[in-house]
Amino acid sequence: MPVGTQGSVKGISPQELLDIGSQMILANTYHLMLRPGEQLVAAHGGLPGFTAYPGPFLTDSGGFQVMSLGHMRKITEEGVTFKSHIDGANVSLTPERSIQVQEALGADVIMAFDECPPYPAERGYIENSLERTARWLERCHAAKTREDQALFAIVQGGVHQDLRRKSLDLTLLFGTPGFAIGGLAVGEPKEEMYPAVAFTASQLPEEKPRYLMGVGHPEDLIAGIALGVDMFDCVYPTRTGRFGYALTDDGRLNMNSSAPRTQLEPIDRECDCYACRHYTRAYLAHLIRAEEMLAPRMLSLHNLRYLHRLVERARTAIEQGAFQTWAQTWAQRYFRGAVPGWFVEALEVGSRVQSSVL
Repeated sequence: MPVGTQGSVKGISPQELLDIGSQMILANTYHLMLRPGEQLVAAHGGLPGFTAYPGPFLTDSGGFQVMSLGHMRKITEEGVTFKSHIDGANVSLTPERSIQVQEALGADVIMAFDECPPYPAERGYIENSLERTARWLERCHAAKTREDQALFAIVQGGVHQDLRRKSLDLTLLFGTPGFAIGGLAVGEPKEEMYPAVAFTASQLPEEKPRYLMGVGHPEDLIAGIALGVDMFDCVYPTRTGRFGYALTDDGRLNMNSSAPRTQLEPIDRECDCYACRHYTRAYLAHLIRAEEMLAPRMLSLHNLRYLHRLVERARTAIEQGAFQTWAQTWAQRYFRGAVPGWFVEALEVGSRVQSSVL
């Protein structure tokens, strides 16, 4: 899911998102609540009318800001009090308020209000946090009034398997239409992250969507899919594009370097995005040096299309019963033969799980 924090995927129009195959956009509850306010969005008929993107939306709950704005907030059992990053005003966000805002925004999938602990964090803090998240989930469930929105619960527990188990026990009771794996991709090493993903995903219902929050590097998508994850979001593809990098099967291409300046080939000969169909690397490298805004737009567009194509290829490989072979071949090329151990382990665990299911 491309990320449109403010109701817009940076530099990319809704039609371009449709053209590259985007299926759902993520918008940010906290930011839209502060500016322009959820009632103005509601006056447009919700996010599709406000943004002119006609596809589905997912809104986060504001829980991530509990962590990312740590120096500007206070957590209590009632909720979280923030200082607005816009004008410094005090803002209260509770489970009930989060649901109220998300209902006004009109997203198709809304998230339960949670606390996302940072990494590293004391074990006792993580345990208290996941228990509070479960109590907040109960309040979110009670506050929800719209039948046309799917509320996803979030499993926490950091990198501790026993705490993940405890969070699962508290969360699965609610039987929500989908479940998110939260509290990861917040600074922990991949060697610690993926065992937590593997355990959590293996305990979630197969018939319901599994959403790994805040993850979007190519290798993370493949590892997550191997472990049974269905949904991802991340600012990585557009942020990387704005910094002058392009995603390819051969790794990340630095368009700021000297080599692309004379290369007459597209970013990726296999890509069907607008940038790859119309421009050479040399032209885009020229635009970057000239600080023309078309360059970050086209690189962002390409990066999003690359990730969409990547998961399309993964889906095809799954349908053909060839995912493990395809993923291994992709990794050998992407990592130039030096495939990291955590990635290999993720594929092996995924293969064992799939074999046991079959």
